[in-house]
Amino acid sequence: MKNCIGLALVASVWAGGGAAATSDPSVRSVFQFGPGPESAEYVRVAPDRVYSKDSKYGFDRSSKVTSTPAGVASTAPFFFSTALPEGNYKVSARLGDAAGACVTTLKAESRRLMVERVATAAGERRNVTFVVNVRNSTVPAPPLNAPGGDQVRLNSREQGVLHWDEKLTLEFGNSRPCLESLDIVKASDLPTVFLAGDSTVTDQPRDPTTSWGQMLTRFLGPEVAVANHAESGETMKSFITGLRMDKILSQMKKGDYLFIQFGHNDMKENWPQTYVEPFTTHKQYLKVLIAEARRRGVFPVLVTPMQRHNFDGLKVRNTLGEFPASVRETAREEKVPLIDLTKMSIAMYESLGPEKSWLLFSRGTDATHHSAYGAYELAKCVVEGIRTSGLELAKYIVSDYAGFDPQHPDSPEAWGNSK
Repeated sequence: MKNCIGLALVASVWAGGGAAATSDPSVRSVFQFGPGPESAEYVRVAPDRVYSKDSKYGFDRSSKVTSTPAGVASTAPFFFSTALPEGNYKVSARLGDAAGACVTTLKAESRRLMVERVATAAGERRNVTFVVNVRNSTVPAPPLNAPGGDQVRLNSREQGVLHWDEKLTLEFGNSRPCLESLDIVKASDLPTVFLAGDSTVTDQPRDPTTSWGQMLTRFLGPEVAVANHAESGETMKSFITGLRMDKILSQMKKGDYLFIQFGHNDMKENWPQTYVEPFTTHKQYLKVLIAEARRRGVFPVLVTPMQRHNFDGLKVRNTLGEFPASVRETAREEKVPLIDLTKMSIAMYESLGPEKSWLLFSRGTDATHHSAYGAYELAKCVVEGIRTSGLELAKYIVSDYAGFDPQHPDSPEAWGNSK
């Protein structure tokens, strides 16, 4: 049965009919990357098709690909973008090459890990499916004379990043990524996990720094979306005044989730405009976010911040003051599920020891932010928290997740060799 697909979507969205397409969950765009005739059922993409605001779809960020019998491949990461209205999209990718072996890892937007290391032999094909949240910085304008704004207050670091634009971008990487087709469908009715937090949660746009928020997508299946609104330097106060919370609230629907992890910046007394005191204002701001979620039928989840790399002998020294305790107390008072990333991160760091645990951190020297390995392991901590918290969200955890003990993390060597 044919849906509104391929060139019909091009005509609908790109000729100014985006609003209608946004409200239609059956809208579909199909791209074929191999040689062959054009079709009413899909868009044929040539290897030299370059994305621009005028072209609306194509290879992005100076990507170079070569033709295979039914698709494209490369020995370096390549990017493909298509202009789409904001929302959740279910993406099905057909990977492989009739003529050679391929290893493909799929990321979306700003380095969100979607599908990990798909190996295919010559002639073998694999279909993978995942969900990507696409958004822009606009906020519904307030009524006449009402306070507020119509744009998230993006900072200078966010200018030009892939997670605040008008398109969906997919990255195909690993030793020889191969792609034959993409099937992209609007998925408006899926539950969404909204992430509110700081630099340890955000979609970090550049290597080597990586967050658990952009690794979480690897562990949740295609029945749920992750919308990561966290940003570097944010506190609960600035998250509200910068209209980031307004953006989330404008998109929430009943049955969604709001994960809240702040503390690294809220605790800074030298930031007088955003400092909060652990057991008074900090708790009250948490309760405001919880209440805003609940009044919309959204499930709030509190996450304590992970500790920094700061050892006293073989034990991690607390650098977060009473803020984790404040989060735990608020969770008890409000009867909100708690994921104790503080406790789990301490167990993980100490299991590796003062020196080896530096491998969890960006550049091996940044005591706050994490490497891809560290973010991956912290994401597993969060997934384990989801699994043991009684949240219905746990049913969306991918089948190859086998549980996680922070005291026995993946060894850095084994993790690196599997990527």
